Amino acid sequence: MKFHDVRVHRSDENLAREGQLAWKIAEVAADPVEVSAEVTDMVINRVIDNASVAAASLTRKPVVSARSQAISHPRSTGGDGANIFGTDAAIRVSPEWAAWANGVAVRELDYHDTFLAAEYSHPGDNIPPITAVAQHLAAERGLTGRDLVRGIATGYEIQVDLVKTISLHKHKIDHVAHLGPSAAAGIGTLLGLDAETVFQAVGQALHTTTATRQSRKGEISSWKAHAPAFAGKMAVEAVDRAMRGETSPTPIYEGEDGVIAWLLDGPDASYSVPLPEAGEAKRAILDTYTKEHSAEYQAQAWIDLARKLHREYPEVGNPDNVASVVIHTSHHTHYVIGSGANDPQKYDPTASRETLDHSIPYIFTVALQDGAWHHVDSYAPARAGRPDTVALWQKTTTVEDAEWTRRYHSLDVKEKAFGGRVVITLTDGRTITDEIAVADAHPLGARPFGRAEYVNKFRTLAADVLEADEIERFLELAQRLPELDAHDLGLLTIAARPGLLKETPLPKGLF
Repeated sequence: MKFHDVRVHRSDENLAREGQLAWKIAEVAADPVEVSAEVTDMVINRVIDNASVAAASLTRKPVVSARSQAISHPRSTGGDGANIFGTDAAIRVSPEWAAWANGVAVRELDYHDTFLAAEYSHPGDNIPPITAVAQHLAAERGLTGRDLVRGIATGYEIQVDLVKTISLHKHKIDHVAHLGPSAAAGIGTLLGLDAETVFQAVGQALHTTTATRQSRKGEISSWKAHAPAFAGKMAVEAVDRAMRGETSPTPIYEGEDGVIAWLLDGPDASYSVPLPEAGEAKRAILDTYTKEHSAEYQAQAWIDLARKLHREYPEVGNPDNVASVVIHTSHHTHYVIGSGANDPQKYDPTASRETLDHSIPYIFTVALQDGAWHHVDSYAPARAGRPDTVALWQKTTTVEDAEWTRRYHSLDVKEKAFGGRVVITLTDGRTITDEIAVADAHPLGARPFGRAEYVNKFRTLAADVLEADEIERFLELAQRLPELDAHDLGLLTIAARPGLLKETPLPKGLF
């Protein structure tokens, strides 16, 4: 990897294009380096993972809404259009709208992959827009599954590299500002675009996808699922404009009125951003990790620890036995999904699902009582409002622990941690203390996810949504991803069982 120094430049410094971060990203995207077998296998895993969580969310309101919008934009000119999760493969829509609908379906349950460093991310959000463009132009350009794998590998690489060094949340900017550029770069690799075109697309994608983090604060709304899908949609449109010769604000990162100067660390800021050198394989996807449980990633390890404590100390599920539960954890977990956020909604039994999956006091409480976690049942209003749950929930707080914060930010993958230590004080005076560093499904966890676990996750989440033969068809196709031809790419989707989508009426809007 090569580290690139990035700082704000005055307009009269005339920063050369070749010195701009957007150009360096474009060079990585335009590099024809092959994808390794190990990375290819992980891309396949994540394509399966995305389809799993999309299947489970097909009838949820935000997904139905986004799908209804996409269906209102049938196949555009210039290609064959792209598929929408849930509908028949023969139904094609304009690719930016497929990216939108599928992006919402993938993100709705907060249940796919993650990478956490200076910033937060769900890099699997790159897959819907890159796949939509691949399906749209497959026949015209002779695209194959190998091209799609290369595009996805780039999307992951750029997003992970930006996340490693440029913090957005510190300035209350939503993390999807790294997704717009990464998805645009991935589409550039997919299509074999030149660096100049990708450069313009990256700049436009960044410029149009910066927004505040209010979407993840207080009463969290359904926009949380839409935000990354919007970034993917903007990336598709940015590439389209760049291919037509349109340009972007320059320098988008380093300009004196650019993103860094006014939205991030300010005019005196400097970053050192790692990117692959020319000819160096894109391997960042291997640093990412998926979720076994449908909750914010920082909750994954805590669910696993709560399940363990449930088995070993069943009495802790009864609030009458517990004086307090104190979770010692990282700065992020405490201030974003813990009591340090000072969001009363995180303790509100009537809060939205989106809010509850960003409340570690709630999640730990339910997992401690149930010894399990379910993507629907654990968020049900009746479950959240159970009196014994509310009582124990109110006794559960978080505090920041400097050592867990240090480990959270460690660049050493063997030391990096997303858990912490819990101290449960019982009413009889006893204390129970335990800790966990990473989730069981993490590559360094007790039960790391491999292909079998990804396939099982798909089978489990799709069981009530897809026909049995559709489940097997998709799994067979996805696991042959690099070998797929242009026709096969148009089948890389899932169709709901007959009648399922008709059970939820499509909402009406402008289109």
